[in-house]
Amino acid sequence: MSNRTLIIGAGGVGNVVAFKCAMNSETFGDITLASRTVSKCDAISSNIKEKLGITLSTAKVDADSVDELIALIKDVDASIVINVALPYQDLTIMDACVSCGVDYLDTANYEHPDSAKFEYKEQWERDEIFAKSNIMGLLGSGFDPGATNVFCAYAQKHYFDEIHTIDILDCNDGDHGYPFATNFNPEINLREVSSNGRYWEKNAEGIGEWIETKPMEIKQVWDYPEIGKRDSYLLYHEEMESLVKHIKGLKRIRFFMTFGESYLTHMKCLENVGMLGIKEVSHKGMKIVPMEFLATLLPDPATLGVRTTGRTNIGIFAKGIKDGKEKTIYIYQITDHEKCYKEVLSQGVSYTTGVPAMIGAKLILEGKWQGKGVFNMEQFDPDPFMKEMNEQGLPWKILEM
Repeated sequence: MSNRTLIIGAGGVGNVVAFKCAMNSETFGDITLASRTVSKCDAISSNIKEKLGITLSTAKVDADSVDELIALIKDVDASIVINVALPYQDLTIMDACVSCGVDYLDTANYEHPDSAKFEYKEQWERDEIFAKSNIMGLLGSGFDPGATNVFCAYAQKHYFDEIHTIDILDCNDGDHGYPFATNFNPEINLREVSSNGRYWEKNAEGIGEWIETKPMEIKQVWDYPEIGKRDSYLLYHEEMESLVKHIKGLKRIRFFMTFGESYLTHMKCLENVGMLGIKEVSHKGMKIVPMEFLATLLPDPATLGVRTTGRTNIGIFAKGIKDGKEKTIYIYQITDHEKCYKEVLSQGVSYTTGVPAMIGAKLILEGKWQGKGVFNMEQFDPDPFMKEMNEQGLPWKILEM
C-alpha cells in the first residue's frame, strides 16, 4: 500500500521538504502540503510540477487548532506528519497525531509564543501517550538539531569509547545582499540569538550543570574548513539538552554560531529600541507585538534563495578516548547556497534543515528507524542517516586531528 505523507508548513524549509519528498516519491507516495496560507502551498506545488513533473495536493489548515489538524490528517489518511510549521505549534500537531495514531516528525523543539524559552520538556512528557498510541515521534530532525545529533552518535559508535567534549559549530558564510535579514523565521531566529547563552559542563565533583552566559558574551575565532576563520559566538541550542543524556562520558558540550559585525550591530540597535519584544504594546489604539511587526518588515526568508551566494559549514568537533588513547575528530558538512537554489529554489539554510527532515521521515517509513514513544535523533543507529545524507545532497567529511 502506498504511503501518504502530510507536510505542514510552507515556508523556506517546507519548500525544501516538499521538493525532496517528491524526489523520493517511491517512499513518500501521495504528498499533501498544508499551511494557513494555501497560496504558498499552491506556489510550491506548481514549482515542483514544473521541475519534477510530480503533482502534490495542497490544503489549508490552522496548525494552532487540534480539531482542524485532526480533520486534515484523517482526510489525507496520512502515514506520517512532517511538521515544518512554527515551533509554537509543535504540541498541537503532536496531540493531533496521537488522536489519529500517526507518526510525527519535527525539526525544532517547542517554544511558547509568550516566553523566549525553548526546551524539550513538554514534548518529552508526551512519550508515554505516544507509546500507548503505538506511534513514533522524532524530534529535531533538521541540521542543528538533527544532523549534528547524528554526527555525535556516529562519532560515539565508530570513533570513541568515550566522548569528553563536543563543540557544535555552525557557520553560514552566505551573502544575501540585504543590510539585515534572517535566514529563517525572524521571530524564532532573533529570539534565539538575543537570549542568554548556556553550555553544559561537569563540575569538580563530576556533576553536570548548565552555565549561563550573557548574549554573545563568549566568542572564539574558528577556522572552518574550506571557508576560513570566522567569529563564532556561544549560544544555547536545544540539541545539547538531549545529547547530555545520550553521549557516554561527556564532560562538556557547547554550541557556536557565526555572526558578522553588521548583523550584530543591527540586532543590538533593534533590541535597544524594543523591537525584539515579545509582549504586546499599545500603538494608536491597537495591540501589537514588536517582534511580529519587525518580522513583517524584514525580507521573507523564503525569498532569499535567488540572491544568496556563499556556503554553509556545520559540524561537530569532538575529543575523547579510544582504546585508552586521546582522540579528536571533526565531522562537518558544506552546502553551497546557489546549488541549493538551482535544485529546489531555496537557499542553503532552508536546504540543510529540510533535507534531514525528509531523511528522518524516509527512515521511519522504510522501517529503518522504529520505536514507540518520543525520541531524539541520537537514539537511533546513525549509519542509515549518514548514508542518506551522502545520497540526498548533504555529503559530509571527517577529519581525524
